[in-house]
Amino acid sequence: MSSRLASCLIRRRPAQSSRSVPAGILRTTPCRPYSSASHFNLATAPASPVRPFFFRAILSTLRFSFRALFLTTLGFVIAAAPAYDTMVAITSPPSDAETVSLFTPPDDDAQAKENFINSHPLTLSLRANPDFIESRPHMKIPEAWRKRNLTGGVLMGSGKVVVPPFSFSEKTGKNFVQISHVGTDLCGHMGVIHGGFLATMLDEGLARCCFPVLPFNVGMTAKLDINYKAPAVADQYLVLRATTVKVEGRKAWVEGHIETLPSKEGEEPTVLVTASALYISPKQAATMAKVYPVK
Repeated sequence: MSSRLASCLIRRRPAQSSRSVPAGILRTTPCRPYSSASHFNLATAPASPVRPFFFRAILSTLRFSFRALFLTTLGFVIAAAPAYDTMVAITSPPSDAETVSLFTPPDDDAQAKENFINSHPLTLSLRANPDFIESRPHMKIPEAWRKRNLTGGVLMGSGKVVVPPFSFSEKTGKNFVQISHVGTDLCGHMGVIHGGFLATMLDEGLARCCFPVLPFNVGMTAKLDINYKAPAVADQYLVLRATTVKVEGRKAWVEGHIETLPSKEGEEPTVLVTASALYISPKQAATMAKVYPVK
């Protein structure tokens, strides 16, 4: 310990003054801070300890918040993309002409069936008739909805309805023709198409026939009568024909049948099943047409 520092700690008796001081009370001389430049170099003095914990905590919080916000936004965009596409498909559905070319055959078998229907004399004659409008109605169903749609998704694919049916609807709503192929996986009895599937085909086909004459082109089945005439063999082309026979306001009566598609010129088709139906356009048809604009 230096002598100067020691002297600061020595208690000394104060000088005598005219005023007496009680015995035993001593005074100390205050010690000035040790700041002599000769004994202390400011340039080499240790810096005050830096405590960056709070800064690191703030930066870490900001980084975490930014990453969380980025990932949340990215996840929302990815999740919302299908919904956005669906809304676009609903508000701006493809035209009848566009639906004809929207389907891309996934394999050679589907391509062969597509080519057969496209080149068949019945198809060519219907396309040449200006009174008919060609379309593929199932292709108007938004892609996100097709897997939950019976005829547009569940029953479509290899072994079932291999290619989306080709539809020809008369502009006046009087007649309707549909050409399709049914595979081997739609059977009730072995090698014979299930009667319930044929009923479903007729229900949709007869409804599409009368849509043009119903308010907002929407109708719901009120009655459907079916008569089976002959077995519908699996793995063949079928033709559905329908005719609107009566219209009263929101009601339309339609008759039709399913027949075989002749593979040779001059061959007569075989009628497999006949049907008659009543369709009614519901009071909320305007709203239904906006939410599900598929004819």
